[in-house]
Amino acid sequence: MILSDLRILEEMEKGTIKLVPYTRDCLGSNSYDVHLGKWLATYREHILDAKKHNEIEYFEIPEEGFVLYPHIFYLGVTMEYTETHAHVPFLEGKSSTGRLGIDIHATAGKGDVGFCGHWTLEISVKQPVKVYKGMPVGQLIYFPVDGEIEIKYNQKKNAKYSGQPDKPIESMMWKNKF
Repeated sequence: MILSDLRILEEMEKGTIKLVPYTRDCLGSNSYDVHLGKWLATYREHILDAKKHNEIEYFEIPEEGFVLYPHIFYLGVTMEYTETHAHVPFLEGKSSTGRLGIDIHATAGKGDVGFCGHWTLEISVKQPVKVYKGMPVGQLIYFPVDGEIEIKYNQKKNAKYSGQPDKPIESMMWKNKF
């Protein structure tokens, strides 16, 4: 099951879902629209190494927008800070975003119960496209959880992406042992 608009509002009242800033017009019948934040980033190195800390360079999207190009992988961030304490959040692209050839995540569309922070977006495009800070870019949907949660994501000692800021965060794969 996916939470309806009224259930999302109920959960917000209870404090189990938090969206900041929240705008009622962004609440759909079973999702909440999120927007592109002002920061983008790209990796410094052309070849990435899964065992290495691959550093990124940040840049702010100017008022006149910024053109994204194919074959360049961008990290973006949602304008919205979110908290989800009793549901599994999923971030999906909006159809209008997809119809511009913009993918907002490569694999990380699912959050965990207890995720608190801005969502880092894994952005790639099919052809050059100009984007703007504050443009609708995705939508959050929420699934109920069956059973008790032993340890929420924000309580895990090894949670690599807990409390994400309003800037994109690079891959933390290098922190894994393999």
